[in-house]
Amino acid sequence: MLTILGRASSINVRKVLWLCDELSLPYQREDWGQGFKSTHEARFLALNPNAMIPVIKDEDFVLWESNTIIRYLANAYQGEWLYPTAPRARAQVDRWIDWQATELNTAWRYAFMALVRQSPAHQNERLLAAACKGWTYTMGILNQQLEKTGRYIAGDRFSLADIPVGLSVNRWYETPLEHANYPAVRAYYERLTGREGYVKWGRNGIP
Repeated sequence: MLTILGRASSINVRKVLWLCDELSLPYQREDWGQGFKSTHEARFLALNPNAMIPVIKDEDFVLWESNTIIRYLANAYQGEWLYPTAPRARAQVDRWIDWQATELNTAWRYAFMALVRQSPAHQNERLLAAACKGWTYTMGILNQQLEKTGRYIAGDRFSLADIPVGLSVNRWYETPLEHANYPAVRAYYERLTGREGYVKWGRNGIP
């Protein structure tokens, strides 16, 4: 039985949970992180010295780093339909998974902490304005890509990349800031609601 360590409210944990639903992969989950068991406990640090969630235990195999986890699970549990083996097709998927982790995550971090988490350390008006502008610009890149593909981030079929990207799109629309008019992103957001895993883990059950 696969074990997932991490609270379900974490966007990175929800990547793994959504993928498990797509793969019909059974698992058990343990609550770790903010509000639950501390990731600084010795038994957790023995699994991940970074004290970050999620961590998975697949029998005697332990793995951390969410995007690495979803790649591993797709490889290990017949997820070729999500994560193709052909080098060029896989590279297209990998590119957008990595872009989400580097460019998109970086773009939304300050604004999310300020506007959703209400973090006292993230209330500088100048930095918040710059963060919102940067996030909007990065979402514009996403809109351009979706205009090209017409459906999903890496092409006309749903892929592994749509899990981290789709969750980030959910974060964009659920954060109270002025949203630019990006028709392709909005259509993508609505398209994803046809997937049970996204309704459960992406839009937090909001139809």
